[in-house]
Amino acid sequence: MGAGLLAKASLALPRPTPTPRPIVGLTAGDAALLRFAAAAEILEADFWIQYNELGGAQDDEVPGGSGNEAYTDALEVIEDEMQDYIHDNTDDEITHHTFLNAYLVSHRAVPANLDQFRTLMGSTAKGVNPDLIGHRLTNLTQLTVDTSWWTRYRDDSHNPDLDPSHVFPQAVPTLGVNQHTAIPRTDDDTKDPNFLQAIANTAAFHFPTIEQGGNSLYPSMALRATGVEALRILLSIGPTETMHFQTWSDVAGNAPPLTAVDPVTGVSVTFPDLEVKDELFDKALIMPEPCPFLNRRLPIVSIIRPTKTEGVAMGVVQFLTDMGLFIGQPPAFFDYMHQLAADADNATRGCSS
Repeated sequence: MGAGLLAKASLALPRPTPTPRPIVGLTAGDAALLRFAAAAEILEADFWIQYNELGGAQDDEVPGGSGNEAYTDALEVIEDEMQDYIHDNTDDEITHHTFLNAYLVSHRAVPANLDQFRTLMGSTAKGVNPDLIGHRLTNLTQLTVDTSWWTRYRDDSHNPDLDPSHVFPQAVPTLGVNQHTAIPRTDDDTKDPNFLQAIANTAAFHFPTIEQGGNSLYPSMALRATGVEALRILLSIGPTETMHFQTWSDVAGNAPPLTAVDPVTGVSVTFPDLEVKDELFDKALIMPEPCPFLNRRLPIVSIIRPTKTEGVAMGVVQFLTDMGLFIGQPPAFFDYMHQLAADADNATRGCSS
């Protein structure tokens, strides 16, 4: 009788929901997300290597350059640990694309490969790796740097995901127009100390401008991932980009105020003093201010922004293109990057059961 009651009782109990089985292998959508991330990291590593050759710490971990003393000194006016920061950021980006491509290959997926586009000149100043002159992917000598991230992360009333038409003010308005070099193009660029400091200041603002892009890219792409492992990769690499951004956003505020004119192009740039009381510009306010998120009926919260996933990969390609980072690249380069971006943006989060 007791056994019969137990049997009846067990029939009445709800059956546990089966645990979803993890996806075996790598979905096409997840591969596309990781492939685009790998391509972005290859591009990022390329320009960080250029920075490290001229202004970073030289060692076996990130080999290739011999350093440019004048440029390094100008960078260290901004931050005395600049060489180590540049070196470590460079090393991080190299490991990112190396891991991502190795993971893709391990799952029999096509890796990202930009080698055919390593044709840009880059700097010829003392300190660069002579073997890489004419073999760069990115152009650091004709940049238009959008510094609106500075006020975006200090604004507690607006979020680009909710307010796409809101214009966040630029921290350095003159960097956002015309073209500026962030590295000495030749040794001639190191002769005028004021202009050389402007070059170093440009680099100091370019660093966080790039890293805030990765800061948003990874969580935005994670929203499209299907497999737990792909999601883990995106959520594990992404926060390192946030750490980079936090470091460089703090450093940039130390760029000394100055005005300089490029002796080659005649373009003027002015770096303002950001030690101010205006909370939108105060260099001391480096923590992300709370802002609206998801909808305005909810309380404001401190978050990464933007993280809206629609079109994020194509948006990154456009952002880097508008920056001038790819000036000199052929149409085939843009075709390749646009295809990678389209594939990533078409990835759809699926069921892992």
